[in-house]
Amino acid sequence: LWRLGYSARLLKTNRFRTAASNTSFPAVWMLLAQYSGRIPGLFVVVKKNRFFTMPETVEDKANLELYSPHPEVRGMTLLNREAFKRTVVVPVLKVKKEIVNTLLKSLKHTVLQRPGLKRVVDDPEDEDSRLVILDPHKIPEFLLGESEQEVLKQLNVRPEVSKYNLELTYENFKSEEILRAVLPEGQDVTSGFSRVGHIAHLNLRDHQLPYRHLIGQVIIDKNPGITCVVNKTSIIDSTYRNFQMEVLAGENNLVTKVKENNIAYELDFSKVYWNPRLSTEHGRIVELLKPGDVLFDVFAGIGPFAIPAAKKKCHVFANDLNPESYNWLLHNCKLNKVDNKIKAFNMDGRGFLLGPVREELSKELQLLKGEQKTSFHIVMNLPALAIEFLDVFRHLLAGEPCSTAGLPTVHCYGFSKHDDPAKDIQERAEASLGTSLDGRCSTYLVRNVAPNKEMLCISFQIPADVLYKRPCP
Repeated sequence: LWRLGYSARLLKTNRFRTAASNTSFPAVWMLLAQYSGRIPGLFVVVKKNRFFTMPETVEDKANLELYSPHPEVRGMTLLNREAFKRTVVVPVLKVKKEIVNTLLKSLKHTVLQRPGLKRVVDDPEDEDSRLVILDPHKIPEFLLGESEQEVLKQLNVRPEVSKYNLELTYENFKSEEILRAVLPEGQDVTSGFSRVGHIAHLNLRDHQLPYRHLIGQVIIDKNPGITCVVNKTSIIDSTYRNFQMEVLAGENNLVTKVKENNIAYELDFSKVYWNPRLSTEHGRIVELLKPGDVLFDVFAGIGPFAIPAAKKKCHVFANDLNPESYNWLLHNCKLNKVDNKIKAFNMDGRGFLLGPVREELSKELQLLKGEQKTSFHIVMNLPALAIEFLDVFRHLLAGEPCSTAGLPTVHCYGFSKHDDPAKDIQERAEASLGTSLDGRCSTYLVRNVAPNKEMLCISFQIPADVLYKRPCP
């Protein structure tokens, strides 16, 4: 049905859609049988024993070849672009050059639509004519349908389809098509990557490693602006949040510049943590802040929370244990002209909370009077470990609690492989805090990290009985 182009029209009919939705699988074929006499090329054999068969169709060889490189490239590990050349036979119409544009518009669903391939070529036998290439998927067996013939009749064009030898090269194939042709059949094809400036970052699987250099070069060839391709070779270091990587292709230059939410950052991708997939989450948290608020960024990295918050005229305290991240944080503060609005620290997260954060909260919360206009936010973006740091808030401050409105709001990130990840994150946070958060927290699904592994953010105001240690009577 799909090849013959009738499925879309058939499925649009209310009669078929309603009947099929309430019918078992064998009965659906019975329903199709009712249409078989009215749809050319559709044959359904109905047998009394309730088994139903369809005639086997032979796929047009040109259909496959048009989107497949030469089969001899299978198993190639060193890229040879010349080996991808092949010639395929495609249908063409001979048309006078003055009506080519009109024909293209009239047959826009039948003409070949493939990036990088010309739809109109010169006619070697007649300089006043052109050859319009048709899509072999739409013109099976080089025969025009009734609708196409009617269009040609109106344009006074002879409805004769000719065969044309179309030369295909490496440049005509998409990266996924190239890799699917090269890698062993049945194995996963990697054509997706994270882009960090001029760097493409891959996470290749073991069976793809023998082809890693070829994969890297294909990605550079097919993606303008990518000049370096790297593959992660180990898991992220839990201390500094960076990982070992191998340069697969291109220049060995891992210092790059990225732009996120209209803010520029510079970094050495091999020495600091940066994930372009967190752009939306960075923006979501900054959107919660108001000018004049105070942000404590415990695991700040190079500043994707801290710098936009400072640009929003918040008071920012940013910390990261990794010396490289700390240096790039200072660099990016100057780059974005907020170095006088951010106090940066190179400390362990626990030490940062027990030191500068406690000191600032002790001072600021005592000054709060009347209507509360300043909010305090603590961001803890270290999903692998951050929840384990929440116990620091137990009796972090001494004295009488401030107003409920002044209590700091924590945004803590974590990974979960639980069937109910939101419940899992909340229970682990409660265990660290030593109190229940029922009705006092919200969880937000940030992204799916891997199959059955989610990254979440739990947000809550620190309960007064947890944050304050009251003096003995």
